[in-house]
Amino acid sequence: MVSIEGLTGFWDRLLGAQPEPPPLLVLLTGLVALLVVSTRLPWRIARNAITIAHEGGHALAALLTGRKLRGIRLHSDTSGLTLSAGRPTGPGMVLTLLAGYVAPPLVGLGGAWLLAGNRITLLLWIAVALLLAMLIMIRNVFGVLSVLVTGGTVLAVSWYASPQVQAAFAWTGVWFLLLGGVRPVVELQRLRSRGGMPASDADQLGGITGLPAFFWVVLFGLVNFAVLVAGGLLLAGPLLAEIGITW
Repeated sequence: MVSIEGLTGFWDRLLGAQPEPPPLLVLLTGLVALLVVSTRLPWRIARNAITIAHEGGHALAALLTGRKLRGIRLHSDTSGLTLSAGRPTGPGMVLTLLAGYVAPPLVGLGGAWLLAGNRITLLLWIAVALLLAMLIMIRNVFGVLSVLVTGGTVLAVSWYASPQVQAAFAWTGVWFLLLGGVRPVVELQRLRSRGGMPASDADQLGGITGLPAFFWVVLFGLVNFAVLVAGGLLLAGPLLAEIGITW
């Protein structure tokens, strides 16, 4: 039987603020995330997390706009596919297609907001909850394994790691989501310029709205860059305070 004291301790641990990280940790975790995003092999491995957020964005937008979510597939080449049923045109389909590329940095922005309040444990547990919710809709083996490994890693860090390790993990992860939202947009346009990805989100949006696909690529890029700046300012709070900058 769970005691009142036990429940109180659990909620205090979940909702309470952790100590503010040292400015050096904020700087180093940002540099590590930038290194991962900008180098080939680490990006190739870590990009699965961006794909999970991308497809999760499609799925959430589909549900919020009244479409019927059929399932999500994640592939070993870091591509993914989210299937939903409903009108093939209209605002619901536009928002569903639009949500994919902007989802990773927007998730990162939410994480940055929590970290600005030093809610590290809450951030990690929300991440686990979202991954478990997504797991229900995964329809292939690699996708299940990807989500389980990602969720298991986050859960293990949140439960067993020291506060210092949790802080380093959380800041690196959120920096990665913010920075990692920009590179796929660049890759998308590079592939499109070579005739690849004719059924990309941007091209489908172009077919539905009549606006050129390049317009949507630019929109993805502008949104993700703006979110990166906003999230970066939130994350860099301790570092900026150290050098006397407040905002």
